[in-house]
Amino acid sequence: MSQAKGDRRERELVNELDEAGFAVMRAPASGSATDRDLPDVLAGDGEQFYAIEAKSSSGDPIYLTGEEVEALTFFARNFGAKPRIGVRFDREDWYFFHPGDLYVTDGGNYRVKKETALAEGTDFPEFTGRSEKVTLEEVGDGDDGPDEEIVRVLNAVEQGVMGVDEAAGLLE
Repeated sequence: MSQAKGDRRERELVNELDEAGFAVMRAPASGSATDRDLPDVLAGDGEQFYAIEAKSSSGDPIYLTGEEVEALTFFARNFGAKPRIGVRFDREDWYFFHPGDLYVTDGGNYRVKKETALAEGTDFPEFTGRSEKVTLEEVGDGDDGPDEEIVRVLNAVEQGVMGVDEAAGLLE
């Protein structure tokens, strides 16, 4: 990926976060422009504060060095922000990861594959608090079965203790 494309993607992320109501800035001295280890983007909404390392790819896995992730984590901790890796693959949205959730290679680098981002990453609406991811398992956990009152009324109808009209009146 070219530096120009990376810069464009960072500016895109800044604009999207701004539109979502975050106070946001792109750290102009991130990367090789300074000896200081700074994240690409700082963003906050008054409740959540993030230091974000932004990476993009045309489709190949995204790699970060161990030093990049360590510097992000160090800065975020000292700044009082949550460290996040923001990844964007061509023709996809932004996805976010805590550094601890990334795959670590044998060489100590970090990797995000496109399919991992889509399946496990926090998407932009969830990241900005506009939606919440709910898994099928979580939906199933909320099911306590049928309403007990309805079951009692239906049993009474089945046993002939209550008429259909009376049951319908109770269930309205």
